[in-house]
Amino acid sequence: MKRYDLRHLKENFYDRMSVIIKEEATPGEVLIFLFEIGDFTPIQQSADLVKELGCELMNSLKFNEADWTIVVKK
Repeated sequence: MKRYDLRHLKENFYDRMSVIIKEEATPGEVLIFLFEIGDFTPIQQSADLVKELGCELMNSLKFNEADWTIVVKK
């Protein structure tokens, strides 16, 4: 299990998250992504990305007032 803090990328975290899932993670590995939510649009977009990449979204929750965490299994 690895944790990736993508908050510094603001709303531009999708490309980095995609690269991590496709190229850095191994099959069966669980990944935790932390990102800023802003207007909540990134939540659905990140869930859609996980599905497109053939992974399982295991959990999605609000981390604090500005951040969101998703747990993904490749």
